[in-house]
Amino acid sequence: MRSHLLNDTTAEQYRRSVTDGVERVAAKIATTERPFTGVSVDALAPAIDAIDLDKPLHDTAAVLDELEDVYLRDAVYFHHPRYLAHLNCPVVIPAVLGEAVLSAVNSSLDTWDQSAGGTLIERKLIDWTTERIGLGPAADGVFTSGGTQSNLQALLLAREEAKTDSLAKLRIFASEVSHFSVKKSAKLLGLGQDSVVSVPVDHDKRMQTVALARELERCKQDGLVPMAVVATAGTTDFGSIDPLPEIAELCEQFGTWMHVDAAYGCGLLASLKHRDRLNGIERADSVTVDYHKSFFQPVSSSAVLVRDAATLQHATYHAEYLNPRRMVQERIPNQVDKSLQTTRRFDALKLWMTLRTMGADGIGQLFDEVCELAREGWKLLAADPRFDVVVEPSLSTLVFRYIPASVTDPAEIDRANLYARKALFASGDAIVAGTKVGARHYLKFTLLNPETQASDIAAVLDLIAGHAEQYLGESLDRAS
Repeated sequence: MRSHLLNDTTAEQYRRSVTDGVERVAAKIATTERPFTGVSVDALAPAIDAIDLDKPLHDTAAVLDELEDVYLRDAVYFHHPRYLAHLNCPVVIPAVLGEAVLSAVNSSLDTWDQSAGGTLIERKLIDWTTERIGLGPAADGVFTSGGTQSNLQALLLAREEAKTDSLAKLRIFASEVSHFSVKKSAKLLGLGQDSVVSVPVDHDKRMQTVALARELERCKQDGLVPMAVVATAGTTDFGSIDPLPEIAELCEQFGTWMHVDAAYGCGLLASLKHRDRLNGIERADSVTVDYHKSFFQPVSSSAVLVRDAATLQHATYHAEYLNPRRMVQERIPNQVDKSLQTTRRFDALKLWMTLRTMGADGIGQLFDEVCELAREGWKLLAADPRFDVVVEPSLSTLVFRYIPASVTDPAEIDRANLYARKALFASGDAIVAGTKVGARHYLKFTLLNPETQASDIAAVLDLIAGHAEQYLGESLDRAS
């Protein structure tokens, strides 16, 4: 079995195997005509269940043949221009090359003696990002697995900086459309169910600062501790950006930690046209960024950034076998000192390869294109009497629903939209997401592919309308 270990004696086998795999994936991407085959769970599950993992095939070519049937054929391909669903982006080639390199070398970014240059590359990218944000000379941060972990770590730091022995008194303020990880983090941090205060949003789905001020004042009057305000720069459902400068003023007034969840909106840091939409982010105490959303990086590639590097010490734990305290005095840079994780992939290499190949302007241009595409899509929806669109896009998300001319029952309209989304997915012709606005079901385009055109949006809208009309026609037939 040693023949499968990657080392000096198997380098040629490694080259052949990886080349074979890359060629198969490249061929698949080159010939994929739809984002999805439409395969159902019931159709695919038996093929995977039938595989006996205790009987290996002993040959990577044979395994790749099998993989075609159980994965590659039916994978959801985010590079396709009619994948319009979730916050999944097509990825840039330099980052995929970086993924291949980091997987083979397999550095772990917890300690210097496991990563060396990788540690310095990650630190350089953290400095680059904090400079783009404008957090100041004392800023720092660390790469994470994603926005949920970044938000958790930021709120851990905020909890510790609140300096209270009574966790029951701590309160976190976030808009009613903020990411679910805020509430999840509160639970993981041992805070009560009432610790997250939901702040109303305005018509554009942005946090109402008047309501925030009122809640902060009430918190103080009740003898509670305003631990943190979570402002969102790119909500998952609407792409809305909270009024960051006004929120920063309130956080300063009430002595509250300001965290900005920019997992989605961080692409504006590289934007050539819309960087001003993030004005105020430089006043945050911590920021979440997901490069694997709007920097076109493969999963995972995320980071949490802080204004004051010293606050990261709240996540520090020293183990003699790994990062003993003496290493701090010896100025040995161990990234585990900042991270919630121990073993950690060298995900920073993907962004490094991207910046060194394309530059920040190249990334920004791609993100600007999808923001402009969303603007075109909004115009299409606003002019189409078949659809109701919720808000003008701040980033690249559109939330809308089909409204039939002859049906007025909101519940029946809900069912028509749910059916249309399900039928579209089953067809494989396109993939869209769904959400709720109030009590009503809506559909969602998350546009992150610069190759998607307005004509694709128009075509998918026609498909949605067709499926919804089919459902309503069948519903009328059943009723009669």
